[in-house]
Amino acid sequence: MSGVSVANVGKAFPKEDGTFTQALEGVNLEIGDTEFICLVGPSGCGKTTLLRIIAGLETATTGSVTIEGRAVTGPDPKRGMVFQEYSLFPWRRVIDNVAFGLEMKGVGKEERRRTADRYIELVGLSQFRDAYPYELSGGMRQRVAIARALANDPDVLLMDEPFGALDAQTRNHMQKELLSLWKQTKKTIVFVTHSVDEAVYLATRIVVLTPRPGSIREVIEIPWPHPRDRTSPEFAEVRRRVLRMIDESENIQ
Repeated sequence: MSGVSVANVGKAFPKEDGTFTQALEGVNLEIGDTEFICLVGPSGCGKTTLLRIIAGLETATTGSVTIEGRAVTGPDPKRGMVFQEYSLFPWRRVIDNVAFGLEMKGVGKEERRRTADRYIELVGLSQFRDAYPYELSGGMRQRVAIARALANDPDVLLMDEPFGALDAQTRNHMQKELLSLWKQTKKTIVFVTHSVDEAVYLATRIVVLTPRPGSIREVIEIPWPHPRDRTSPEFAEVRRRVLRMIDESENIQ
């Protein structure tokens, strides 16, 4: 089980003049086990800040986050994080990058190699297990980053614009790959994106945030099964609805 509970979370960042910038305020969200949640909203609304608080990489100023009923007080291998930047070690081969987290946990060499190989195969890179990051395309490097996160067997996979730096064709392919991995691993995924199209294609629910200080404007449930038809009238209607909310918010600022 990996339910996430965000209760009245606020985050204020101090400024040099002694005042504060309120990034988030009064965020309440319940995320069920195996859900695929996408966070969207206008630029600067606190999407990444909220994700980092769930990850334990930032501390909430007010409120709390619990996972499986346990308070989030800092980073934990049970929360895997994938960033837009691939964050791979250039001097390590694919197999060693994927096994890195297990190595830090003290897992024996043979066991961590077996585990890493399993996830490398899961992301379709077995033939590149001994390659270095510079030998891989951007999409392949991101697959390595996802395999590395999954190798620690996290309860929750947190993804911050993971496909934002990819070209459109590679991005669409990676979205399909991620959905396949999600169905196979049954992980809970919280995914930040600026692309409303991507959110409608991936999410079981879309969480729309208000402008800063970010709070939840609306949560939209997407009931259709995957894969989804981007050309369908239903898809277009939800996409328009979310874009309208974001545009209205930006016009208010």
